[in-house]
Amino acid sequence: MLVKQILSLKAAGAPEIVTIASDATVADAARLLAEKRIGAIVVSDDGARPAGILSERDIVRELSKQGADVLQRPVSELMTRKVSTCLTGEDTLAVLERMTEGRFRHLPVVDEDGNMLGIVSIGDAVSARLKELSDEKDALTGMIMGS
Repeated sequence: MLVKQILSLKAAGAPEIVTIASDATVADAARLLAEKRIGAIVVSDDGARPAGILSERDIVRELSKQGADVLQRPVSELMTRKVSTCLTGEDTLAVLERMTEGRFRHLPVVDEDGNMLGIVSIGDAVSARLKELSDEKDALTGMIMGS
C-alpha cells in the first residue's frame, strides 16, 4: 500500500494537518495535542511547510528535566528541527522501517516542493500494512480453495 492510499483511508476529503507556529508556547501545543487527541504536532509558520515537529514525548521529557516552567517556552526551543518526511508514492513498509529506525511515530507527507499534504502516524502505517497482509492472505486462500 502506498502513502497516498493511507491518507485516503484516514479521512474522506482533505486530511487535516494540525500545525502550530514556532513562537507559540509549549502550553499552547500541549492544549492542542490534547484537544485534537494526537501525539505530535507539526511546527510551521506558514502552514504549508514543516519547520519542525513536537511530540508529547518531547514535552514530557523536558517537563521532567525543567519542571512546569517549560510550558511557557516557545515551541521552537523543544521541537525536533530535522523533520523526516515522505512522499505519497512511498510504500508502507518503507515508511514503517524509517519510523522504526528513526525512533519516531509521526511522518509529515509532502509533495515534491516540500508542501504538506498530510501526516501519517505509525498506527496508520501498521493498520495499512495489516490490511495489506489480510488482503494477500484472502487472495492466497482463494487461489488454494479454487474460488
